[in-house]
Amino acid sequence: MAPGPAGLTPVLERGPSRTDKVVALTFDADMTADEGPRAASGEHFDNPELIALLRRLKVPATVFMTGRWAEEYPAQARSIGTDPLFEIANHSYSHYAFTSPCYGLPTVDKGAMRNEVERAFGAIRKTGARHVVPYFRFPGGCYDDASLRALVPEKVTAVQWDVVSGDAFATDADAVAQQVLDGVKPGSLVVMHCTRSAAPVTDEAVGQVVPELRKRGYRFVKVSDLMAG
Repeated sequence: MAPGPAGLTPVLERGPSRTDKVVALTFDADMTADEGPRAASGEHFDNPELIALLRRLKVPATVFMTGRWAEEYPAQARSIGTDPLFEIANHSYSHYAFTSPCYGLPTVDKGAMRNEVERAFGAIRKTGARHVVPYFRFPGGCYDDASLRALVPEKVTAVQWDVVSGDAFATDADAVAQQVLDGVKPGSLVVMHCTRSAAPVTDEAVGQVVPELRKRGYRFVKVSDLMAG
């Protein structure tokens, strides 16, 4: 995208105005820099069942991946990033907030923001992932002008959303699915998660959302296709 107002990093919240029924499902692969011990003790920050479901249903999707997640699950990152059905975008290295307050997340120093993006791209590409796109999602979706200004040299587009699935820490897949179905409009960007420990019912919700939206005439696309119009 072209630079935003005052030359800031541009922000996309939904696709361009359009009449055809397209929707982009996006999945945040969250893992903070300090959660290694939790992963070592058996906590699952991945969700291979969700990725397998998307493949079975032939649903294109964009995964916003932290560098720390890519380091923890390099084989999965490579598998996602070499499958033409998917693309991987940047979700920072550490999943620390770029402005505060932001859901209790630790905050990145202003001078370290560019490094967060560069380090994440490096970790993702090191896995062998090839379908890596120049999009960035702020941890927690939290940003301000200072963070948008800091990322200008990285030439990324910040991708937000217009439909919140509510899958984070949810236990009712029906409620998550209904929230998505109630919110989707042509050109919508849906935010969900690819993290079993923090979003345990996402795959079940997706299994309801996809056939219903297809029944309504929707077609699923990646963010890059949504932006292309």
